[in-house]
Amino acid sequence: MSNVRLAEGVYWVGAIDWNIRNFHGYSTHRGTTYNAYLIMDEKIALIDTVKAPFFPEMLRRIKEIIDPGDIDYVVSNHVEMDHSGSLPMMIAEATKAQFITMEKFGEAGLKKHFHLDCRLIPVKEGHELSLGKRKLTFIPIPMMHWPDSMITYLPQDQILFSSDAFGQHLASSQRFDDEVDGAVLMQEAAKYYANILMPFGHLMSGALKKLAALTIRTIAPSHGVIWRSDPEKIVSAYTNWSAGETINKALVIYDTMWGSTAQMARAIEEGLTAAGVEVKVFELTGSDRSDVMTEVLDARAIIVGSPTLNNGMFPTVAEFLCYLKGLKPRGKMGAAFGSYGWSGGATKAIYQEMEQTGIEMIEPELAVKWIPEKAELAECIELGQRIGRRIK
Repeated sequence: MSNVRLAEGVYWVGAIDWNIRNFHGYSTHRGTTYNAYLIMDEKIALIDTVKAPFFPEMLRRIKEIIDPGDIDYVVSNHVEMDHSGSLPMMIAEATKAQFITMEKFGEAGLKKHFHLDCRLIPVKEGHELSLGKRKLTFIPIPMMHWPDSMITYLPQDQILFSSDAFGQHLASSQRFDDEVDGAVLMQEAAKYYANILMPFGHLMSGALKKLAALTIRTIAPSHGVIWRSDPEKIVSAYTNWSAGETINKALVIYDTMWGSTAQMARAIEEGLTAAGVEVKVFELTGSDRSDVMTEVLDARAIIVGSPTLNNGMFPTVAEFLCYLKGLKPRGKMGAAFGSYGWSGGATKAIYQEMEQTGIEMIEPELAVKWIPEKAELAECIELGQRIGRRIK
């Protein structure tokens, strides 16, 4: 691959991971990239490194431009190993480099992970580093999604090295937003936000206010492609997502043992559709939880169903609700439904779990014994219609 240039003297030197399919718990059907960036000036800076197995790929790209021994600074925007895993090997190559990280949390993280006790320069809000004709400015964005997270800004070229903000898990031979399918790009950006950054929406709003004061021509995230043609598109999407904005959409999420709960799910779907609401239905046995969470991002209503097993929820439903609870979706309404045999328990457990997640439960749980009769399916249709009217 020839050198990928973001601006005069600014290069992408990262690595492409075509084969990863699971990234600490969520599916990456399209792989990912680990992005690192090289800035050439009187002083030379490397922004982040890559996951450890991909160090040779990054090093080869650096060597196409300079001798890594000439690097003066390595900026660690985030300690997590997909960003910093190559640091021990980079230390051996960039023998004179100093390592820049967020004070306190970044400093402690690098020391704990890599036993770095020298060559560290901790920075805080507003700190600047001169490279000669250019300078770097550092902007802490703690809990996006670790306490050490920060963004590095290059004002002369109006490039924002945004760490985990604005990224996507998307492997591609192209490096820029205008070179890939826009629908795929936004789908992966939404999935990334929903499964990693959603719990920190209130903090993201604050970070976006900081960034509003900057002139940004290019956003260079740590994963996926670089936003050069329309960076405002992803900033606008993050503004909506962090505010918890929703559309007229309902999700029916369930699992079934002998088909009774599935019948109820289809009847609820019928009622929602009759009310004029967009509906998506997921049976959890065959659905990836992180794909479901991507749909949760802008859904207004989440309706969850389960058969009763051992006086509680079906395992797949319990697992999904645990995952949902950790991601703390905002501005959602919900309802619970399900079936049971000689004893119940699933619908009550679903209701309680969703309520504890912060979802506004707008209907009492609907439970059917054994196989739903015609009248009971009519109740399910009516439930869908009532929720649909609430959504609209």
